[in-house]
Amino acid sequence: MRWLFVLAFAALTACEVSPVTQAPVPSRPGADQPRLSEQEARSRAGIAARQFVDVAQTVEPVAERECRRLAPGANCDFQIVVDDRMGQPPNAFQTVDRTGRPILAFNLALIASVDNADELAFVMGHEAAHHVLGHLARTQQNAYVGATILSGLVALGGADATVVQSAEQIGASLGARTYSKEFELEADRLGTVITARSGYNPVRGAQFFNRIPDPGNRFLGTHPPNAARMEIVRRTAEGL
Repeated sequence: MRWLFVLAFAALTACEVSPVTQAPVPSRPGADQPRLSEQEARSRAGIAARQFVDVAQTVEPVAERECRRLAPGANCDFQIVVDDRMGQPPNAFQTVDRTGRPILAFNLALIASVDNADELAFVMGHEAAHHVLGHLARTQQNAYVGATILSGLVALGGADATVVQSAEQIGASLGARTYSKEFELEADRLGTVITARSGYNPVRGAQFFNRIPDPGNRFLGTHPPNAARMEIVRRTAEGL
């Protein structure tokens, strides 16, 4: 098991988990909101850290086994890292390093935001699934195609270099979004399998979606509606 705590890292194009919506704690009438003591805060942080280590140690070998089974030509040597910068919104994503090694990255806020180990395992399985399914490379290819087509069309119209460059950037963004919703649902499906085979409950884990903003079914949105994601998790779990 290889995972590292890191101060910060540069992310390549990657899947990201939408920021968690933190529900406000109701205040008592006529009283100030109680604050955690330093000892209580340290205790909670310690519990969250131990849970993360336990989940990572359990999920990583399963993810690597599924990777070797489904993508035998891929680099399946996952590295799990933690961004320990304070004050960041909850986030997790999958990327690769310069050698092509897959990275599963989580920040402290995400680790602290989950309600249980099942949710953390599901997020980890989902991010691992993106790599197994080759979504990062496919997204980059879609971005390249979009940039090439749109900038080429603008250039044919006689636009100057600045306009062509802007068109290239817009085309890349549009291209990257082309199949992003489908990729998320594919990762939810395989993530459900990885979570279940790691010994966690993926349906319970997918309750994490109830605390992130629902993107709905927006045109050119990057993520599908939360209800669609919950449904694919449920159906996949029933078939295991």
